[in-house]
Amino acid sequence: MIHLLRIKNLALAADVTLELEPGFNVISGETGAGKSVIIGALNLTLGERADREMIRGGEKECVVEAVIEPPSHLVDSISAFLEERGLEPMESGQLFLKRAIHRKGANRQFINGSPTNLATLVAIGEGLIDMHGPHDHQSLLKPALQLEILDAYAGADALRKDFASLVAQRMRWAHEKAALIQDESAYANQLDLLRFQVNEIESAGLSSEEEAETMEEYERASNASSLIEISQQALSGLEDEDSGVQERLGHVGRALAELARLDPKGAGSLVDQHEQIISLVADLAGEIHQYLDAIDMDPSRLNDLESRIHLFQTLKRKYGKDIAAVIQYGERARARLGKIERKDEEIQRIEHEIEQLEVRIWEMGAKLTRKRSQSIPKLAREVSRHLKDLGFARSHFEIQLTSEDPKNSPRNFNPTGLDSIEFLFAPNIGEPARPLRMIASSGEMARVMLALKTALAAQDQCPTLIFDEIDSNVGGETARAVAEKMKLIGQSRQTLCITHLPAVAAAGSQHYRVSKFIRGGRTLSDIKPLNPEERIEEITRMLGGGPDAAKVHAEELLKSY
Repeated sequence: MIHLLRIKNLALAADVTLELEPGFNVISGETGAGKSVIIGALNLTLGERADREMIRGGEKECVVEAVIEPPSHLVDSISAFLEERGLEPMESGQLFLKRAIHRKGANRQFINGSPTNLATLVAIGEGLIDMHGPHDHQSLLKPALQLEILDAYAGADALRKDFASLVAQRMRWAHEKAALIQDESAYANQLDLLRFQVNEIESAGLSSEEEAETMEEYERASNASSLIEISQQALSGLEDEDSGVQERLGHVGRALAELARLDPKGAGSLVDQHEQIISLVADLAGEIHQYLDAIDMDPSRLNDLESRIHLFQTLKRKYGKDIAAVIQYGERARARLGKIERKDEEIQRIEHEIEQLEVRIWEMGAKLTRKRSQSIPKLAREVSRHLKDLGFARSHFEIQLTSEDPKNSPRNFNPTGLDSIEFLFAPNIGEPARPLRMIASSGEMARVMLALKTALAAQDQCPTLIFDEIDSNVGGETARAVAEKMKLIGQSRQTLCITHLPAVAAAGSQHYRVSKFIRGGRTLSDIKPLNPEERIEEITRMLGGGPDAAKVHAEELLKSY
């Protein structure tokens, strides 16, 4: 749900903050007060292309920020989406979306403070907010999404997922077959290349641990002269007859012996420690001698190591970042070479796999078609019933399903199944039903959307629905029906409606009023939540104001919900 929307310097809104609540939120206000700015701001957060003319006069940029809390069933997928694109994770389970539109220069968009592109902003908003009215963000108008809704209504999601898995497997087999079927020159070139690669890697006799060991030995061998010189200096310091450590320790030992003779109790332990030091010095000298004997000064060995390291570098440059990756590349090349060398046999095997898979695809596709066909009449009747409540007493709604014929299909399977559908609607008697996307009237469009949303409330998982101009050309009992249906939808998800209808406004669980005023010679727009007294006042205004009867009517409307 949308927790907060902040708008700065967009049209009449200099700095407006809207905090929305769960349930059914209504926004009202006089014509021209700036209600459309709210919809415009929301569209910007969903990635709609920006028009610089929207920036408030005299300002360099406008900024729109939204705080959205995804429902629990979307948290994991959104978290994975953010991680895949290197965006900051959600904090406290909330998304922070921001658009900055500049009068000059590039526009910017952010998700959780991380800069991103417009396509990413669009992608993350698609499943969170569904807008209906004279705007483009209307997911139910797209046949592909209509099919998703039908499958959810029919309980066919699992079957559809299994079908998509079969189609994906067939596509993988088809790609593998295509890779094997190529012209002879390309085939020969690929064989030569793979044989060369396999031979080059396998003849190197690599192991994943060898590189580190070889580098370590090379470092010792290349520094052999220095190692010998330094070791000999250390031995000289220990063993020199005139100035070595052992000669000096001898002088110290004689002094300590004299101390022990004069003070056996106090200095006796010093003699023992001196003897231990002499022993340690002798051990150290012996180990340095062993280290010197182990240093290899063989120039041919150094050349061998240099050649090996050069080979490592050459192979890594061609096949991978390290020797382990080079080895894996060689294994894959060997497997690929084996397949190509057995090309005809492999093609026959793949063709057999594809044939068997297609049988399963047609069988499962037919099951999916039957499940959809069985649910279509029920869904169409339910939507038609809601449309009658919404003022289309003589309208006709239907769902057109078209399925592929196995005899005529080119085998270009769609992962959604063998079918395509279209929602059709005829608002008046005598008119043919036309695709829903071709309906011109925004008022008709909005009410059809409302009927669909009411019928599909249990299946549609979009957490926030927004309706604009839902009350176009509506009055009387139809207005009451619109209000009741929107209130019903608001019980299961956040719903926002910009309305001119008193009946719809009275049904809201939270009511906001947009107003405009003049400050410093400039017209400004603001929005605020209404308390009970202010709400009565606003609905009275929507009823036409005037006598006390309007206020009484407003109070009665509020009590009726």
